[in-house]
Amino acid sequence: MDLLKLVQDQYIEKKEFPKFSAGDTITVYYKIKEGAKERIQFFRGVVLQRRGEKSTETFTIRKMSGNIGVERIFPVNLPTIDKIEVNKVGKVRRARIFYQRELTGKAARIKEKRA
Repeated sequence: MDLLKLVQDQYIEKKEFPKFSAGDTITVYYKIKEGAKERIQFFRGVVLQRRGEKSTETFTIRKMSGNIGVERIFPVNLPTIDKIEVNKVGKVRRARIFYQRELTGKAARIKEKRA
């Protein structure tokens, strides 16, 4: 038995999050510690990619803050993640939509998938 898989299965807690993929707009609520205080902050943006598998999986989110694009990579099993909400389900043809980095304004919009 692979020792790494054994440790990952036993000690990494698995959280249940909604299904999302590249092109979806999601909000990630995560805990921030400032001294003795703890608060929850959110990061809302478009998922650019999901990579890895099981306990080592990560996802990248991009949002626009003013005129500056901000990207953040979250591990799925990060203990500080409180919850994830899916705001919109996007209609894209690719698993990794890095072409979004160069687009601005109306060209950067992603069509919404109707359910």
